[in-house]
Amino acid sequence: MTSVLATLGAILRRPSGAAGLAIVVLHVLIAISAPLIVPHDPALQDSATILQPPSTVHLFGTDRLGRDVFSRTLLGGREAMLITTLSTAFAMAWGGVLGVLVALVGGKLDALVMRVVDALVSVPWILLVMLFVTALGTGTAALVPVLGFSYGLSVVYLARSAALDFVTRDFVLAAQARGESQWTIASRELLPNVRDSLAVQGAMQWSWIFLAVSSLSFLGMGVAPPAPDWGQMISDSRGIMRTAPWTVIWPMFFLSSLIIGINLAIDAWAKVLGIDRVQRTPGP
Repeated sequence: MTSVLATLGAILRRPSGAAGLAIVVLHVLIAISAPLIVPHDPALQDSATILQPPSTVHLFGTDRLGRDVFSRTLLGGREAMLITTLSTAFAMAWGGVLGVLVALVGGKLDALVMRVVDALVSVPWILLVMLFVTALGTGTAALVPVLGFSYGLSVVYLARSAALDFVTRDFVLAAQARGESQWTIASRELLPNVRDSLAVQGAMQWSWIFLAVSSLSFLGMGVAPPAPDWGQMISDSRGIMRTAPWTVIWPMFFLSSLIIGINLAIDAWAKVLGIDRVQRTPGP
């Protein structure tokens, strides 16, 4: 707990880190409290208020179906954040464990696993994800395993690369000499040593997966209506950008500000840990 607070304090002492964390925390607070503070039903359609500009009644105006843009924008990140968080956890869990294990075992297993991963990442991620989404459907239950698997492929590369720096160290060789199992060595000796690199990678994966969820929603394959989503809102309003720009500006602003905040916080966190920000490895 002390180390976590010390790390958090070091991040906050960096202007970019403080700004990034403030933006992220604000978005999280909005997502949590949105159901309690939105003034209108986000799914309510009213033909009498179609495409009204911002006013005291509708702070962000209304869309082409007369729905309140302010309410939909505040609620627009909730389900995407949930899907992203669960997908990131899944990707980091299976990708991190597999990458460390193949680095430790080596030999034919390492070669086989990495060739399979190479084959999968050679397919454009959007095609891979769309294939699975078409087969399994949309919604949280379908998107979490699909995105978690797709984005976990790049985690395998990172975890394996980081673990290879430790598999020949004395403490690993000593554990092998004691007859400890491969799983015990991986979990007790290797994973703690690659934890920081994986943590930074996980934060970056979160921002990439969030963009993927928004992209899928834009294409009509992400968050299922009537739940509001920023990508879905942008897609619905792209044909009326000139006549009703408020229907696009606000979801775009909220989406971009969250991604910017996350990246600012990640940059500061990586510098505090003494890690060069992890570059995107082959994969989604």
